[in-house]
Amino acid sequence: MAEWFSREGEVITLVLHVQPGARRSEIAGLHGTALKIRLAAPPVEGRANEALLRFVAGCFKVPPRNVEIRQGDQSRHKRVEVRGSTVAPESLLG
Repeated sequence: MAEWFSREGEVITLVLHVQPGARRSEIAGLHGTALKIRLAAPPVEGRANEALLRFVAGCFKVPPRNVEIRQGDQSRHKRVEVRGSTVAPESLLG
């Protein structure tokens, strides 16, 4: 089992390392025990967090309201919950 995610019922918990201000939003592979995500949004006034929620929702094919930052709101290291997705987290690395 990967260290960067866990699944409990319909909830997937992700451990993320987020790099705001990138050229484009993309999954950049693993960063230690976290999934690294580059975001095109700048880290200003919560815009990177909003972009992160939309990006993760798109990856897991759920509406943005099903994605929530549970830990690390002001940090690059975040814990995010995704509800109701049928997408396997491992497939994001493929």
